[in-house]
Amino acid sequence: MAYTEVSLEDALELIDCTDLSDIISIQKLPGGWANSNYILQLKDGNKVVLKIWDEQSMEEVEYLLDMTSYLSSNGVPTPEPIRFKNGRFLFMKNNLAWSLLPFIEGDWLKSNHSSLYSLGQVQANLHMIRSPPGLKKDFSMGYKLFQKLFTIAEEKDEWTDFLYLLKSESTKLKDNFENLPRGIIHGDLFPDNVIGLNDEVKSVLDFEETCNGILAFDLVMTFVGFGWENNLPVAKHWFSLLEGYQSVRKLTEQEISALPDLHRLATLSIAAWRYWQFVINLPNTEHTNRYLEMTDRLDKQLPF
Repeated sequence: MAYTEVSLEDALELIDCTDLSDIISIQKLPGGWANSNYILQLKDGNKVVLKIWDEQSMEEVEYLLDMTSYLSSNGVPTPEPIRFKNGRFLFMKNNLAWSLLPFIEGDWLKSNHSSLYSLGQVQANLHMIRSPPGLKKDFSMGYKLFQKLFTIAEEKDEWTDFLYLLKSESTKLKDNFENLPRGIIHGDLFPDNVIGLNDEVKSVLDFEETCNGILAFDLVMTFVGFGWENNLPVAKHWFSLLEGYQSVRKLTEQEISALPDLHRLATLSIAAWRYWQFVINLPNTEHTNRYLEMTDRLDKQLPF
């Protein structure tokens, strides 16, 4: 969903501040709920992605692009942000941050064995990278967001069944994971954030939720995104993902024991984000009830 309309003239203004070739066309990219994305076709035959960060401040975007650059330089298959002539990764226009990335050819990663095995390996390698200075500590779709929703409900006296459920469930889980291994996590490895080619991960996108988080939480969040069909968990998807992951990094016994509760927290986190986005932030769309897909999963039996 593009929130910011971009003309060819706008894009040309941006490209003039880089060493890239001129533009011959611009096309909207589908997807993206917190930014606007476009493909720019350049005269030299290359393509780049223009991203306008509609909901993030300049400081937030600068942080995200710096972290993406760090991960790319440390072997994570993610496109390195393109620098402008002034040496920065972002361009400010109309009080919004604009950035450019190389366009990666491929399709959204499938949920077959080879693809999920590859994704598990990529995720485990990410978890093995040393955390850079300044990596944020809070997962933005977790307790920080939960508290924001509770505060809004209290101020407006608009508590709903979902918010009561979220408060009850998240309170039960809050102190369960203090001693689990932590490190760099992606936090949102859903199919529209992973490009695949020939049943392997080619590129991981959108590190907007990256932080110093619980490693096993990141793994089960990936299962939330890739492991369900018809709102039922698919055991073979989990075992493919886990096999790939553990070929690089073995889970501890403590992590394995915590998987069901971590999955519950991950499911609640996605439900909370969808509630914030489609009930509060962008109400009255066809997505208003999308959070219910997640709450419906809470009583399903898991393969771990």
